[in-house]
Amino acid sequence: MKHGGNVWQGERPSDWLDFSANLRPEGMPKWVNDALCRAAEEARYYPDPAMKAARRGLAAYAGVKESMILPTAGGIEAIDLALSVNRGRVLTDAPTFGEYARRAEVCGRVCVRADSTQAEAGDTRVICNPNNPTGAALNREEILAQHKTLAESGAEVLVDEAFIDYCPENSVRSCVARGLTVAGSLTKILCVPGVRLGYICADEVTVLRLSERALPWGLNAFAAKIAAELPEHLGEIRRDALTNARRMEEFAKMLRSIGADVAPSKANFLLCDFGRDMTEAVKYLRSKKILVRDCASFGLKNSCLRFAVRTGDENGLLVEELKKWLKS
Repeated sequence: MKHGGNVWQGERPSDWLDFSANLRPEGMPKWVNDALCRAAEEARYYPDPAMKAARRGLAAYAGVKESMILPTAGGIEAIDLALSVNRGRVLTDAPTFGEYARRAEVCGRVCVRADSTQAEAGDTRVICNPNNPTGAALNREEILAQHKTLAESGAEVLVDEAFIDYCPENSVRSCVARGLTVAGSLTKILCVPGVRLGYICADEVTVLRLSERALPWGLNAFAAKIAAELPEHLGEIRRDALTNARRMEEFAKMLRSIGADVAPSKANFLLCDFGRDMTEAVKYLRSKKILVRDCASFGLKNSCLRFAVRTGDENGLLVEELKKWLKS
């Protein structure tokens, strides 16, 4: 698996300034840390196999009925589970998250580019919204139009909304229906990649079908506690998204000032094309204990890098180091 956030390259993860993983830069919110401490008291018990409290919390967060939510151990498990039920092709965009192709292969399915073929019965069209690594987002009406067209050919749509908390107005969670499923994750907005908290949102028949395929105890005590307490903190989640948008605008201006072509983004990262090979820049930044994401796994040129949006000071530090390397 090719992913950002590999901070296990030295003595301590905290030694690195990580722009390669798209996470809340301040770390976990206080309420999440407090929830984890409370969950430690329950970790001596087997988790609730029905995940009742977690379903209730996730349903309130997503704005759907509890019967339309299936908690999962992270967004990648949600994707894997959703792709495991059919045997048709998996249709994806380019560039996009590479795990769709890998999970399709594991599930015995062939992955092809959506723009190179016509959808057929049994196919699954995967839409990453906002897309990783570009940050581009489709609006709700565009996705629903695709679902309508694909349903006529017997194909299904899986929307990966891993970054949707940064543009919730683009979500189709409240519109799920037969043949339209959403996979989501709280990893990014809450900075809990080590906890593994995701979900599938779908019509009731699909949720029941997927529940029968899912492993028992889908959430551990820590993920379940965070999910259960989500409804009390929706305002904080929205404020974090607005803070990210302000920081991203300033970050984009700084990157453009040193010559980067910055793609518009609705997520918490920026895709930049510097018009020159940035392989050595990645190595230089690593020598300064700064991690960034090259885009080779997305099939993009070596002139492209993807940067997480961090705090204003951290964003400024990265730009200064890039400026030094570009002038060297």
